[in-house]
Amino acid sequence: MPSHKLWLLEDAREGVTVGETSQVAALAKVLPTTHGVDERIDWSAVEEIWGTRFPADYVAFMEAYGAGSVSREVGILLPVPRSDAYSDGSGLRQETANARGTWEMLGGRAALDVDPDSIVAWGVTSGADIYCWLTTADDPDRWPVLVHGRHTNPTFQVHPFGMVEFLRRLLTDDEFQEETISVVLPKEHSFVNWREQKRRLEAGLDPTTGEPWD
Repeated sequence: MPSHKLWLLEDAREGVTVGETSQVAALAKVLPTTHGVDERIDWSAVEEIWGTRFPADYVAFMEAYGAGSVSREVGILLPVPRSDAYSDGSGLRQETANARGTWEMLGGRAALDVDPDSIVAWGVTSGADIYCWLTTADDPDRWPVLVHGRHTNPTFQVHPFGMVEFLRRLLTDDEFQEETISVVLPKEHSFVNWREQKRRLEAGLDPTTGEPWD
């Protein structure tokens, strides 16, 4: 049974610099941008809604890939709701509420005493893992990644780098993958923006693969 303690990596409480947009270029070497779409987000409006700016690597990811599916199993969320989005168009808010509730319910505060309001979700897996930022640093580019793992051990993990570097390691490091996700990722990496998923579904195709349904 997974442990409910939190795995706090060195320097993660204070945060380390994580927000280099060049990290998206490194990610693109292993995760093609073929089906990515620039979301053209009004970040000023997003900042007004959330009361903060977002990490530079997330902004760059939204420009190169947008919201959608990583390797069929990881969903990257829009920062704000969008009613026409394929699948969950609620943006970050719904999964953020889920993450904060899980943190409280499973005793995350006992391991790292932070205000649950400092937890903001950016992704979710098909195995019910939730990937978040721990927003305790004033500089969003220093927000580490907080993992709420459904079947990971330990359940809670803090990793001292940003979202894009987290995804790169998830796709390239088998040991890291075993620690941070509750499902098995396919060997062939892919990204499909929600628009392409929607188009495929309307065409009667599998939205994640683009192939006819079995």
